[in-house]
Amino acid sequence: MRHILSLLAGAVAAPLAWVLVALGQRGSSRTVSAWFEADRFNGADLLQPAVYLGAGGIVLGLVATLRISPLGPLLAGLLLLFPYAALFADPFAVRDAVPADWRLFGDPVDLRQPLENGTLFFLGGLLVMATFSAKRWRRWPRPVVLPPPPPANYPPQPGYGERSYDDPTLDWPTGPPDQEARPPSLGYPYDPPPPPPAPQSGSP
Repeated sequence: MRHILSLLAGAVAAPLAWVLVALGQRGSSRTVSAWFEADRFNGADLLQPAVYLGAGGIVLGLVATLRISPLGPLLAGLLLLFPYAALFADPFAVRDAVPADWRLFGDPVDLRQPLENGTLFFLGGLLVMATFSAKRWRRWPRPVVLPPPPPANYPPQPGYGERSYDDPTLDWPTGPPDQEARPPSLGYPYDPPPPPPAPQSGSP
């Protein structure tokens, strides 16, 4: 699906950029020429051609840089390269096939100017070279689904007499202390030995 969308974007971007570049180049060249003829200038006169040229650059830049699919910039580049390459075979037929009397928003559109001065060939080469990036042929990495965060009462609070998770690990006695310390034995009851008999008086 992404390849189809990219092809549609490339098929639309190439002729649209051609028209915008033709509008911008004609208006820019006529404005600058008029400045030199009158020996004065007004920078506001160059705003409209600059908008056309900037819009054409944005259209081609989106197709060339967005990682949707490399087929879009490849198609757009070939569409822009083909008219200039056809000049090598039959320049008169190609020039006559390109209209030069269109009007858009009241401004004349001379589509022959970008073709004749080599702008189409330059832009087409840039778009074709944009397809040689290895990253453009890869899909975007899928987002990693993280586990849900633990509840607010995690870890559980220890009960009475239990050790807390935050307490340091110490071997504290958990039961009642022994009444008296007894020496180690085999488990038999400990009876002390009887005292020795007292010596009898008068014995030799």
